[in-house]
Amino acid sequence: MKFVLPCALALSVLSAQPATAETYPTKPIRWVLGFAPAGAPDAIARVVSQQLSVQMGQPVVLDNRPGANGILGADIVAKANPDGHTLLVTSASFAVNPSVYRKLPFDPLRSFAPVTNLCSSPGMLLLVNASSPVQTVQQLIDLAKKAGGAMSYGSSGVGNATHLAGALFNARTGTRLTHVPYKGGGPVTTALLANEIQVMFTNPATIISQVKTGRVRPLAYNAPARAALLPDVPTLAEAGVAGMEMDPGWYGVFAPAGTPPVVISRLHQDIRAVLSNTAVRERLTALGTEPVGNPPAEFRAFVQRAIERAAALVRIAGIEPE
Repeated sequence: MKFVLPCALALSVLSAQPATAETYPTKPIRWVLGFAPAGAPDAIARVVSQQLSVQMGQPVVLDNRPGANGILGADIVAKANPDGHTLLVTSASFAVNPSVYRKLPFDPLRSFAPVTNLCSSPGMLLLVNASSPVQTVQQLIDLAKKAGGAMSYGSSGVGNATHLAGALFNARTGTRLTHVPYKGGGPVTTALLANEIQVMFTNPATIISQVKTGRVRPLAYNAPARAALLPDVPTLAEAGVAGMEMDPGWYGVFAPAGTPPVVISRLHQDIRAVLSNTAVRERLTALGTEPVGNPPAEFRAFVQRAIERAAALVRIAGIEPE
């Protein structure tokens, strides 16, 4: 008994020690996604997490928690144990939410420890169902103006960048497309394919397979230059609609605030190594994204600027906070 008690005490003390780069991770890592499967965040997380599991020696398990434009998933992570085993993978909507929701259950900067930006997407595609008579952006504008508010566009949720793009399109063209929010890129794509909505903006990663099979028709791309994947699709500026360029889409990893810096550093290093993997880079490029992997401090500054820029676009688009 005299020997057992000191050993037990020593083990309890050791187990209470903070995580180090050498000991972390000690169990499977949970990646919480605030969106439904089949959307861009989900597709990108699956590509990266598979290789990251090998890199870190522990399974990286995806946990889709769709709702409130990613807010439900983010809130889970904000309140999680800050030991590096529960992380948030989210999209640029993270930077838009503070401007379209009057009250969030967390502070987007203080409640999280930014890890890195996995990848970015220069712009979004403007699409219609392949059965639509609309062949050009101007035809869409003309038809929408005749229909008044009878035509609708879908988004991945209130405050999502896809919502902002649609609202900005209305503001720039004088159309009145009605906004219909869904719980992620997968559900809104399904809605377009079923003709529940007539129009959608989305990242290439969400829709590229449907474009290639001819089920949807891309009309334009809201970036300064055409998408490398679809060089025949004009930019919105080329199609006659100026002022539609937005910040590039991005997909970042966040830990709860208070996560030890050594764990954040280890996560960044391992994710960066994964993003350097040729097969991973090729798969992300095929989704229309560009791997990034910037350092935590740089990513934090990037997110802060993105929040400020999103607020300006929300005002221009005339979106009223909920």
